[in-house]
Amino acid sequence: MATARDAQAGAVLDVIVVADADVLLLTDLDWDADHVALHALQAALSALGHPYPHVFAFRPNAGEPTGFDLDGDGQTSGPRDAHGFASFRGQGGMAILSRLPLDSERARDLSPFLWRDLPGNRMAEAGLPEGAEDVLRLSAHGMWDVPVLLPNGSALRLLAWHAGPPVFAPENMNRARNHDEAAFWPLYLDGKLPWAAPEGPFVLLGNANADPEDGAGDRTAIRALLSDPRLADPRPQSPGGAAAAIPGKAGDPALDTTDWAGNPNVGDNLRVDYVLPSADLTVTAAGTLWPAPSDPFAPTVAQASSHRLVWIDIALP
Repeated sequence: MATARDAQAGAVLDVIVVADADVLLLTDLDWDADHVALHALQAALSALGHPYPHVFAFRPNAGEPTGFDLDGDGQTSGPRDAHGFASFRGQGGMAILSRLPLDSERARDLSPFLWRDLPGNRMAEAGLPEGAEDVLRLSAHGMWDVPVLLPNGSALRLLAWHAGPPVFAPENMNRARNHDEAAFWPLYLDGKLPWAAPEGPFVLLGNANADPEDGAGDRTAIRALLSDPRLADPRPQSPGGAAAAIPGKAGDPALDTTDWAGNPNVGDNLRVDYVLPSADLTVTAAGTLWPAPSDPFAPTVAQASSHRLVWIDIALP
């Protein structure tokens, strides 16, 4: 970002500029203690005439050691033995960029919440080594509650999350954990966890690593979340997703948010990225930035990420 020499970084900037969002959540942005990477991104966007004066990032769980051999390879310090898969602390974090002020004093980092403390959890299916249940966090990457301060003095809460994948070793653990990461949010909205239920309008957004119709994960929790009456699902679509349809899919390919057809571990395009406003908000438009193959911008989008940017427009309360 700082040197403008990386092609993918340049493509990411171009996608952000085209999307022109007022509030943006990024996933898979490496975290560092001084936010050097985040501030370099912020500066690069400002140089392009798209300033985001307010940025925020909690430290992710990814790369934080558990001290346990979670994948059964005889080691306790591998990337699969961390709270979230990563080769170093902070790899694959999240960040918020906003044109509106962020209330960092009232922001909640839900990421340290222990998996065992989730009511109805499926930790018993994980096959964890003895003692690991006392330290393993539910979130593979992060779960946040960050208020955005609105012009009228009220706040819009961003419930941000990046879940771990339901596949890859250790598969039993990842499948059960991915399910429970989605099951966390209705309980959080119920006020049945250590925090009071969030008040006012909110938007739940991030990478669930779960598709309600396709893929290898357990779809029960993501389906329940999408049908929760407190949430609205605008079902953002794209011409690129529709054009990249894989034969035999159960879900609508226009709703897909990832280009994973060429990934040998997946072999399908999936809907795993979501922007779900609370039901009391009015959605005026929604979409996924995945152009048709003939669009001149399509190669830039493909170079930026295998994930596609999902967006909604809302009428502020």
